[in-house]
Amino acid sequence: MVSAWMQAIAGLCAALVAMVVLWPLRRDGRRAPFLAAVVAIGVAGVALYMLVGTPKAVDAVAEAEPGPASLEQGVRALEAALAREPQRADGWALLGRSELALGNLDKANQAFARAVGLAPDEVPLLVEAAQARAQADPAKRFDDTALQWLRHAQQVDPASERAGWLIGIAQRQRGQDAEAAATWQALLPRLEPAAASALREQIAIARSKAGVPAAPAADDAAGGGVKVSVALGPDLDTAALPADASVFVIARMPGGPPMPVAVQKHRLADLPLQITLDDSNSPMPTAKLSSLDKVEVFARISASGQANRQDGDIDSPVVQVQLPSKGTVTLTLR
Repeated sequence: MVSAWMQAIAGLCAALVAMVVLWPLRRDGRRAPFLAAVVAIGVAGVALYMLVGTPKAVDAVAEAEPGPASLEQGVRALEAALAREPQRADGWALLGRSELALGNLDKANQAFARAVGLAPDEVPLLVEAAQARAQADPAKRFDDTALQWLRHAQQVDPASERAGWLIGIAQRQRGQDAEAAATWQALLPRLEPAAASALREQIAIARSKAGVPAAPAADDAAGGGVKVSVALGPDLDTAALPADASVFVIARMPGGPPMPVAVQKHRLADLPLQITLDDSNSPMPTAKLSSLDKVEVFARISASGQANRQDGDIDSPVVQVQLPSKGTVTLTLR
């Protein structure tokens, strides 16, 4: 049977070869062709290894193309490329992943820190860098820097499930079990049923450790909820939108910071929606919908999949709602 680890090494070797050979494509801002070529060659390396079923397949690639003959040599070549162009956040991130594969945890963390410094608002990078710091810690703990990165990732994208999950782990490591339960509780409405069921078990454990009573069955829908109906306007051309576009339904403090007090993420294909925003949808346990006397509610179609507004996103008109809310708020995306 072909080793999954060797498949990964094959793909990474091929991708590193591509990174060095195709690096000039990154100049002048031509990012898309560069990334597409790196991914394509990486996949080709895996496919070739699976076809031949031997590490010689990787050697064949190295013999056919001038460039690094091993993962170690590929990493050193990548370091040389970054020495020439040190402002490439994606290059430092790739170096971090490569050093992790080699087991060089300190070097991996140094590379991820450089990447975060260059791209401080890239949510997947922040989460990956935080995980790398925890992996390097002897006790596998998220230190203060890792937790800071995770919290910033959540601020940039309140719907980031990975950031929320890892923040909860970091809180439990610090003995903040009640806070961890609240953090994970906010994730439940955005998870698939199987994942939500598994997370509820972890929430129950955290509540028990904190001496907090178990959540009642209706806890997921508690806390001054606002019923919301979301639909597409008749004149909106969805053909121009990506098939995997996301829809965010957001409640925020009127005139306050843009950070939501409640948010749900759905697929564009799920429209029309009938949902309830409540305290379980709060991305920050300290800022709950039920603590306010009124909120602004609106919906957003996001092509990027991030809740914070990007060019090309489509917002519904904002509706101000007095709490506690009665009836249903109707939002139309036009």
